[in-house]
Amino acid sequence: MNSKYVFKSERLGFRVWTKGDLHEFGEINADKDVMEYFPRPLTIEETDEFIDRLIAHYAKHGYQYFATEVLETRELIGFVGLAFQRYKTEFSPATDIGWRLKKSAWGKGYATEGAERCLEFAFEDLNLKKVFSACTKNNLKSENVMKKIGMEKMGEFNHPNLKKYPELEKCIWYEITS
Repeated sequence: MNSKYVFKSERLGFRVWTKGDLHEFGEINADKDVMEYFPRPLTIEETDEFIDRLIAHYAKHGYQYFATEVLETRELIGFVGLAFQRYKTEFSPATDIGWRLKKSAWGKGYATEGAERCLEFAFEDLNLKKVFSACTKNNLKSENVMKKIGMEKMGEFNHPNLKKYPELEKCIWYEITS
């Protein structure tokens, strides 16, 4: 696929999602290990709806959880990017930085590299003043990425969208300012 990147890092390209990504992204979202800290894996229909929301989000805000590819191979490995979150907490509405990568991309520093580049985009191109990140309390890999990119732990909260999932409801949040 000949991708047009919004921006790049050393090894990764970040682009807007297309409907052509459905099959590959669907496989990532259907993986129970990838979705361990979410209520459940997503169906192909839910992934299709997610892509629609990501496309609409980009049209409205100029950023999204970007489709992320390895530049050398053009392989879609998941997403790293930004999303404006409106769920009710003491720190939102605000812009979140997040990532979801396929298992074959784990352990290679892609989430950290991608998140660092997305923060640069957030602060230098979008002129955002603050970005947060949140994950379930036991998602140590994501929390580790937050620490590596210079974010500061702000506290814990009960995620309002996870009330039906008590094992996931307790979350942590980190912030970084420009």
